[in-house]
Amino acid sequence: MLALSTCWNSHRHTSGEDMLREIVDLGFTNIELSHGLNLPMMEGAMKFAERGIVNFTTLHNFCPQPIEVMSDSPDCYEFTSSKPEIRQRAVKTTLQTLDYAQRFGAKRIVLHSGSVGPMRGFTKGLIAMIMNGQFVSKAYGEEKLRGVQQREQASDEYIRRLRETLKPVLASAEEKGLRLGIENRDSYEQLPSEREFPELLDKLGPVCGYWHDFGHAQRKHNMGFLDHRAWLEEIGSRAIGCHLHDAKWPVEDHLVPFTGDIDYAALVPLFPKDIPFVIELHPKREAAEITAAAERWRKEFGD
Repeated sequence: MLALSTCWNSHRHTSGEDMLREIVDLGFTNIELSHGLNLPMMEGAMKFAERGIVNFTTLHNFCPQPIEVMSDSPDCYEFTSSKPEIRQRAVKTTLQTLDYAQRFGAKRIVLHSGSVGPMRGFTKGLIAMIMNGQFVSKAYGEEKLRGVQQREQASDEYIRRLRETLKPVLASAEEKGLRLGIENRDSYEQLPSEREFPELLDKLGPVCGYWHDFGHAQRKHNMGFLDHRAWLEEIGSRAIGCHLHDAKWPVEDHLVPFTGDIDYAALVPLFPKDIPFVIELHPKREAAEITAAAERWRKEFGD
């Protein structure tokens, strides 16, 4: 199931109806409502949805964005925050996303899980070293090892906090018949790591599944944190959906599919057959590029 995320065009619109109409005009009838949509845009989208010509595959938390947050910021409230009031706000806004998912008939919610706070900025530092030509240097290896050791020492407390904070979200999702897709993230300090993923999904229970972001995984592959194909051989069968975009060395992502380095032919067979592949693109990508990529995808992998 091929879909397009509103992250591509939501910034150009003040009307949710116009936003969705533009996507439909590109030939998509499956749509993800992404983070960054305000309440008036959500209500406009609902009016368009009532025409019955589109299917909503997913909502990406937080959707709508919290009314007090002025810019698109899906990590504005983290389930792993050390501050209880921040965790409570994350839960409240996520429960609102679940309510809207039910209204739109979407069955899946994409979640960011949080981060190991003391390590904030670690990945950006590694990227700076790569861009300075230090990828194969001793200094890069030592800095990466230092971060891995720090992350492993801190991990248990943050995973525990995440599981505890998600309890009311899990209960609401189960009641509403929704699945939560825990997304792999692009920075090593964000949760969960690939090592943590299988056990976390086991403990969160059947409401939760894996949400694969192709670009995020490729960035980590390029930085030496994982092997993209080997990771999907382990986790791919647990995926309930994907964010589809391409990436170029070392960390440029959210490119139109087939314009970067990702070998889709080797990776797509590792997923279940009936999950959504949601194209998630930078707003600068051109409509003609998107339609061409969608046509090629449908020819190679179906719709």
